[in-house]
Amino acid sequence: MKEQIICSTCGTYYPADQAPKLCVICSDERQYIPETGQSWTKTQDLHRKHSIKLNKLHERLYEIEINPIFAIGQRALLVLSDEGNVLWDCIPMLDELTIEFIRSKGGLKAIAFSHPHYYSNMNEWASVFDCPVFIHNNDAEHIMVKGPHIHLWQGDELPLWDGMKILLIGGHFEGSSILHVPFLSKEGTIICGDTLFLSPSKKHFSVFRSFPNRIPLSQPEMLRVKQRFESIPFDSFYGYIKTQNLQENVKAVFAGSMKKNLS
Repeated sequence: MKEQIICSTCGTYYPADQAPKLCVICSDERQYIPETGQSWTKTQDLHRKHSIKLNKLHERLYEIEINPIFAIGQRALLVLSDEGNVLWDCIPMLDELTIEFIRSKGGLKAIAFSHPHYYSNMNEWASVFDCPVFIHNNDAEHIMVKGPHIHLWQGDELPLWDGMKILLIGGHFEGSSILHVPFLSKEGTIICGDTLFLSPSKKHFSVFRSFPNRIPLSQPEMLRVKQRFESIPFDSFYGYIKTQNLQENVKAVFAGSMKKNLS
């Protein structure tokens, strides 16, 4: 495999001999270049300074995190399913213990993404587990490293198996998507990335074009996102970090939040 370098701010991988002066993902208005300037790291440095932590959230759901936090600090979520496991989003690191653990649970049948900020080293994950990577075609331009495992999908939803579906939401990115899992809760569970952001109080959901830069959506786009979620059954929610879990009054919190956002 060609040598790669990693953006220290967002965790995106680039071929070392083709890396831009500034990370393309961070240069977009939805992300940012730090005041200290662009910085890069390498895989060996990441492994020397960090480890991977796995936590069980449910009998059929695990979170996978980098410890201590690196770049954006997102978690990947591993959904265990009878017909094949799904990894939702990636973290920009993969080690032998994590590979061994996932293989002990049956490996991966697919990797799927909420949006481009979490693509990181997706090609490495896909190669190790020999599985497809599902990305919505609306976000194809944000793929910095093409790979043979990447499958672009189109339309409003992509049915998987065991009732799971990837659903296009939009908003944060044109291809922002969620994973709907019917068997993790009574009404169904949304695994979200940061298509929605749950407040620390767990009493409000926000929808932004850019979360770090606080760029709002237009009112028509906010209304469209609201109407999209109203058609989806759910009573459980998992977002991009461990504080983004909600299992009580989820629909009511969402409805109240959208009312405030649109007032």
